[in-house]
Amino acid sequence: MAAQVEIDDQESFTNSDHGEIIDDSFSDNADSRLAGNFTGDSTVLLREDNHEYDVIKNCFLSGMGPFAGETTVVAVRKNSTERVTTKAKFAASVVFTEAMKRKNGGNANVRYGWYSGSKEEIDDIISYGFSSREIEKFENDNGSHGVGIHLIHHKCSLAAAIVEEDDEEGLKHLLLCRLILGKPEQISSGSNQSYPSSVQYDSGVDNLENPRKYVIWSCNMNSYILPSHVVSFRSPRLRGLTRDGGVLGRARSPCVSLSLLMSILPNSLDPPRLNVILTAYDDFRKRKLKREQLVRKMREVVGDELLLDIIKNQRDKD
Repeated sequence: MAAQVEIDDQESFTNSDHGEIIDDSFSDNADSRLAGNFTGDSTVLLREDNHEYDVIKNCFLSGMGPFAGETTVVAVRKNSTERVTTKAKFAASVVFTEAMKRKNGGNANVRYGWYSGSKEEIDDIISYGFSSREIEKFENDNGSHGVGIHLIHHKCSLAAAIVEEDDEEGLKHLLLCRLILGKPEQISSGSNQSYPSSVQYDSGVDNLENPRKYVIWSCNMNSYILPSHVVSFRSPRLRGLTRDGGVLGRARSPCVSLSLLMSILPNSLDPPRLNVILTAYDDFRKRKLKREQLVRKMREVVGDELLLDIIKNQRDKD
């Protein structure tokens, strides 16, 4: 049976019998040349007339919300299966998927998620796997949901896209990964949890009913995560909206001021969420909260998509 090529809420790209990622029938449409200065033989470039290219591109753009129309996909690459070690990783993923099915009554709960990183970081991850360096990115982040590898739901690529700065070519890069979630548990924001709370759980999420963030613990990061595709893109309107400062980040281009944002939010939020934001803003003005803590709270309560939409609309008016 041919591998499934739609990205859905179950085993995306995945043959339910064998756990394969995009079957070999697509390999003739992959260019063996490396592109975008990704080094080594870790990835192969997909041609634009390739159906697999369209699936990944459409998945990415559909999650970019109001920025989709201003975002250009420059290249889509896939994890190369030419190397013996990569073939072994694919085979191991099949084994772990089957083991998770047996553990959880036939459901491995396979999902896809975006990981945001620099070109060099993503290249290393595909070549060698995740490491303590990636874990350390979240150890001191009060907004993280536990200490592990954090990935974003495949339908929420915008939330992943704003994290990293552009590279020297003005590009951002996202890594799409196949995840074995098993039975997840909800992890609160700011938690220092670094492994399952009991043997019945296998991973973490920010919300059990409507998860946007997935957390794979370090003990399982190279067993339950399989890098699949790299999307390289250019989105000028995202510049300055990274998470290091500003409204969503310290801007290299103008952002909406906090005071202006606070005057707009009452028209966009329900009373419970607005009260949380007003309390946090009051604590910030009384110097009980640092600016970055207030920004994290805004992102958590309001959501990145709404914040970015407000910023975009305000810039359009200016």
